Amino acid sequence: MLGERIRRLRTGARMTQSELAARLGVSASAVGMYEQGRREPPYPVLHKLSELFGVSTDWLLSRDDSEQEQGGELGEILSTFHKQLRQRDGLMFHGHPLSESDVEKIVRAMRLGAELVLQEEMMP
Repeated sequence: MLGERIRRLRTGARMTQSELAARLGVSASAVGMYEQGRREPPYPVLHKLSELFGVSTDWLLSRDDSEQEQGGELGEILSTFHKQLRQRDGLMFHGHPLSESDVEKIVRAMRLGAELVLQEEMMP
């Protein structure tokens, strides 16, 4: 389950295993083993995955897909938006160009907001 989620997040962000590995500070073969379920990522790597893709570590480790199913369409929309932002050159905010890090923060904030809405909907 964890490996499949890592693979879907990576491919959804149009990253190769090598690109993800570089961002996580691990080898490409380690990412491959995570995705195949042959190796579990250590906590610091889980935390980096969570931050990078704007998902919770709880969701990464959960055996329950209901959260993803409820946010599936929204997740796809956010992933598409993320891809579009990453492909645009010259994006500005308050007269300053947006860095890759800025784009990641924007998408992470949007995902967090979406998670909060889903959590509120699930409350009795």
